[in-house]
Amino acid sequence: MADSPPAAPRVLVAGSANLDFLTRVPHLPAPGETVLGPEYVTAPGGKGANQAVACARAGGAVAFLGALGPDPFAASLLASLRQSGVHDWTVRVPVPTGAAFISVSEAGENSITVASGANAHLTPEHLPGLRGLTHLALQLEVPLPTVGAYARAAKEAGLEVVLNAAPAAPLPADLLAAVDLLMVNEGELTALAGPGEPADQLAALSARGPHTVIVTLGARGAGAWHAGELLRVPGHPVRALDTTGAGDTFAGVLLAALSEGKSLGAALRRANVGAALACTRPGAQPSMPARAEIEAALGASEG
Repeated sequence: MADSPPAAPRVLVAGSANLDFLTRVPHLPAPGETVLGPEYVTAPGGKGANQAVACARAGGAVAFLGALGPDPFAASLLASLRQSGVHDWTVRVPVPTGAAFISVSEAGENSITVASGANAHLTPEHLPGLRGLTHLALQLEVPLPTVGAYARAAKEAGLEVVLNAAPAAPLPADLLAAVDLLMVNEGELTALAGPGEPADQLAALSARGPHTVIVTLGARGAGAWHAGELLRVPGHPVRALDTTGAGDTFAGVLLAALSEGKSLGAALRRANVGAALACTRPGAQPSMPARAEIEAALGASEG
């Protein structure tokens, strides 16, 4: 957590913020099935806010731009951002703050339904000045025209544009052309590139614009296509309790490392460890590790 005012941001994460409602269930429900959970808890979430918090906890200087409603949910989300050291660049819109309903099975897998609310009202006009920033990070839980407008503006301003293409959706050619680093999981990779060998899929996506394409592989680590070569990073073994927020933790830790000038390989290793640590605790933002914890785990694995 941040004990002093955060440094001026170098990274801007623009995207969604939700209040998560989480319950544990014996197994994820099949279509038409009702599964009983013993209780529920609430926690701050949303892919954009999650990635900003993960970035800040990993040592990144980061701001978050998202839309919140005029309701008590917003206060909970803002408190988590500020406590983590994230600069608050949020805007207010006259619709309810977004919410997500998450079921987590005994095996640690999850099923998520998102009610977009205010997130659907983040517009191109909400983008502030980009002076002093080095990276803009985007996801797909806010309107696609907004994502495209932000990416093009950042590209024109000389920022590194990072897109986590989640949840999976078709991507316009002009958006991909403005993206420098594209991040996907295995399902999203196939949705965007079609079936095939991972190296061929990554190379095909890179040919459409991004100079780097990263695929997260869960417990098996991550792979990246960069400068015409395939880079693999093995998984960091942990006993997974809850995978909610692991992908966002990976993205945020990666952003923090890249904004500090670390190599892609070093950034991937840190991101992989951070994501694995997040799986050992419940929830999204509450599970995200601090920089010291990531470095200790890295040191142990390399020692």
